[in-house]
Amino acid sequence: MKIGLYSITYLGLWYQGPALTVEELILRARDFGYDGVEIDGKRPHGNPLDLPKSRCLDLQKRAHDAGIDIYAVAANNDFSSPVPEYRETQLLYIRDLIRMTADLGVKTLRMFAAWPGVTIAPEGATYMTARQIWREAHKEPTAEQTWAWCREGLIESARMAGEAGVTLALQNHAPVTNSPADTLRLIREVASPHLKACIDAPLGVRQGVTSMQQMAREVGPLQVLTHFGGEYDRDADGVVRGFDRNPDLTLTPENYYADFAEGMQEIGYEGYIGYELCHPLPKVDGKTVGIEFADKNAQLAAEYMRGVLKKTGTLAVNR
Repeated sequence: MKIGLYSITYLGLWYQGPALTVEELILRARDFGYDGVEIDGKRPHGNPLDLPKSRCLDLQKRAHDAGIDIYAVAANNDFSSPVPEYRETQLLYIRDLIRMTADLGVKTLRMFAAWPGVTIAPEGATYMTARQIWREAHKEPTAEQTWAWCREGLIESARMAGEAGVTLALQNHAPVTNSPADTLRLIREVASPHLKACIDAPLGVRQGVTSMQQMAREVGPLQVLTHFGGEYDRDADGVVRGFDRNPDLTLTPENYYADFAEGMQEIGYEGYIGYELCHPLPKVDGKTVGIEFADKNAQLAAEYMRGVLKKTGTLAVNR
């Protein structure tokens, strides 16, 4: 596997301070030892309104000159709305993201079935308001109807992706695809060669997965993208340790990332595992931490995952 940096880490959502530009992101990835970057499909990084073909080609060249791949784009789409106009605007967004992905020379566009979004206040981003709105909108529609809307959106998206030579990667992310099994079921119902899977280990653990290797066997050749997260520190012995702020996790990163890497090796996955710092961050003296917190974690995460992949014999040797 190769190690990537997902740009949500530096979007300026979770820490106090401005976002990096995509150019700065590419240089951070290079300096911290990553092999590539995944560009988040919203401002200020990857909204297709801001990335005409000429801008895409320029970013492609800058990444190439830095020795960094742009290996994926990430959509923030929601096909679950009971309001048809909302679902149709999402299809327009995906259409333009597919165009942008192709113009960047990228083959993979990460997708959600449903995504409530985030809201941004002076003290930082939060999931709370967006999730409340999503829950209110879904009080009346049945789960079956919501599922059907998501399936319809993905069917249309997969058709557009195929025409552009792009592969969609559906992530096992709530609130509709609440497990790897849900994600694989939806992919099979869409039944398109242009829709594959992005099964993430940390999400799988939250969703009740107890065997990373079994999860890998179930996704098999559908797997085209994956992510890891968490926060990282170096202990007194100089060893980088990962931890998760979610108290519900029963498997430590040391356990499940190694098992996951071995599972990916078993199914022949040779793509990217991308780091994302995408959760509310701690406060120091009453203020949310700044970009230096993202820098520390991004740098240590690359070192940590490189160690996991080396230990399991699954690290790509191109860097």
